Amino acid sequence: MAKKPKLLADLFHDTLKDVYFAEKKIFATLPKMAKAAHNKGLKAAFLKHQKETAGQIKRLESVFKIAGKKPVAKTCAAIMGITKEGTEIMTEYKGMPALDAGLLAVAQAVEHYEMSRYGTLRTWAQELGMSDAASLLDATLKEEKATDAALTSLAKSVVNVEAEAEM
Repeated sequence: MAKKPKLLADLFHDTLKDVYFAEKKIFATLPKMAKAAHNKGLKAAFLKHQKETAGQIKRLESVFKIAGKKPVAKTCAAIMGITKEGTEIMTEYKGMPALDAGLLAVAQAVEHYEMSRYGTLRTWAQELGMSDAASLLDATLKEEKATDAALTSLAKSVVNVEAEAEM
């Protein structure tokens, strides 16, 4: 019996489930990172992004609806690995000068993963004729890029400098 071929729509749906899991995991992890961070600006950035993430989850649920699917999460190995790395940094660098720099680096790893996924999903939505979904995914992609830029600025101007100066 021949296996049904998997098409771009199937890949889109699988990737959507993956990023839905990722956003929910990130939403739960950001308060822990904010609590662990010493720098007030970094704490604020994590909490701000948690609020954005709540909106991104709602957008993803709208994309599922546009695709005619139920919002279902599929374990995302990439985010599990990145958040595990964050937990290790919080443990190994607790009370250390480089803690915030490590937390910020993990946050940027998350942002880069998300930018990759949202860019791909947006393109696939366009190719699949789901322009409304593409617009929602593009809005999230723009937020992720803005968060990454803000984290880069914070790293260069304050967090990395503090980690180096305290040595």
